[in-house]
Amino acid sequence: MNPSPSIRHTITAWLKRPAVLAAWCVIAAFGTYACMYGFRKPFTAATFDGTQWGASLKVWFITAQVLGYTVSKIIGIKVISEMTPARRATVLIGLILLAQLALVGFALTPAPFNAFWLFCNGLPLGMVFGLVLGFLEGRRMTEFFVAGLCASFILADGLVKSVGATLLLWGVPEFWMPAAAGMIFLLPLFGFVWMLRAIPPPDPNDILARSERTPMTRRERFDMFRRHGFALLAILLAYLLLTVMRSVRADFAPEIWLSLGYGERPSVFTRSEFWVGLVVIAINGAVFLVRNNRLAFLISLWICAGGLLLALGAVFTWHAGALAPFHLMVLLGVGMYLPYVAVHTTVFERLIALTREKGNIGYLMYLADATGYLGYCGVMLARSWLKPDEDFLPFFLNLSTGLLAVALLFFVVSMWIFARRFPSHKY
Repeated sequence: MNPSPSIRHTITAWLKRPAVLAAWCVIAAFGTYACMYGFRKPFTAATFDGTQWGASLKVWFITAQVLGYTVSKIIGIKVISEMTPARRATVLIGLILLAQLALVGFALTPAPFNAFWLFCNGLPLGMVFGLVLGFLEGRRMTEFFVAGLCASFILADGLVKSVGATLLLWGVPEFWMPAAAGMIFLLPLFGFVWMLRAIPPPDPNDILARSERTPMTRRERFDMFRRHGFALLAILLAYLLLTVMRSVRADFAPEIWLSLGYGERPSVFTRSEFWVGLVVIAINGAVFLVRNNRLAFLISLWICAGGLLLALGAVFTWHAGALAPFHLMVLLGVGMYLPYVAVHTTVFERLIALTREKGNIGYLMYLADATGYLGYCGVMLARSWLKPDEDFLPFFLNLSTGLLAVALLFFVVSMWIFARRFPSHKY
């Protein structure tokens, strides 16, 4: 983690070149977060046959991890918003090691009590995104950098499921598979975190264009939320619904693909998410080209609305019998991830740049994530009690239709309020 002075000097010189800096930031962010998924998601490739207390073991395992992840997001509202740059890399490595130890505990503890260890696994991992984001925000190319980061949780989701499914095919026991997958990703993660540490802070031109990003006090967090009121709340509620939809699609991908006739093809996870990631990242990453903060902010909200309309159209076309199963999953993925990623890359970044707020987007992202994952925990429990049959696809499509429509309404309301609050002739 600490290269020699000559190597550091050479890297610093390289990173003064914009093209090198852009490639370095994207690779470092993508690699770090993709490796984090290797500690979080591979277990969802297993079926974990059996039921306990009225629900399947897999539902209890996913709910336990998501609950830990949710608690982490709540804690992160304070921790991430107050984190200083010097501590980020060390804290990040420590959190990953704790998550891997929890996976070993999961393998050694009998079911269903090993669900506790998945709670412990989610607890440190929920902080990782905010730590990585802190290296990237407040720059003229932040959308481009964060698009690379967000590509990881689109592409890596399918990749680590494929790794998990492959380990199962090789004979690794279901309960040991998550820890085995984590070991595969551990060494690469160290290298990518070292790359993050080498990223220089924003330069004066970045600060002029996007505002300086600083740790926040409790009072500053409260004041920021109060100033933006219902318009910000509408975005948070829409993001809650997006988190539910995106998480259900990701965590129950094996069951959904099985219903669609792709149950014995592990590569389908990676193949579908490749196309989703390509479209979503290209659209959201390109917003960095828009220099005007007001225009970029409103464009990001239009991207959110457009993605939801695309997803709704895919569901209706499927029900009409005019869409192939693979295309359904790709279009749903694009429609759900367009707004989900836009919130990460642009919405909060440009809101702070537009208003020149004192603070950082880690606070707003963790406020949104805490809300979203609380909602997802409820959905996991409700699904078990209200829809116990084996075919997951009808539940998934019905849930998506309702939540997509409501999320679209929230984004339209937020767009209307912000457009009136920040008129074009003043910005």
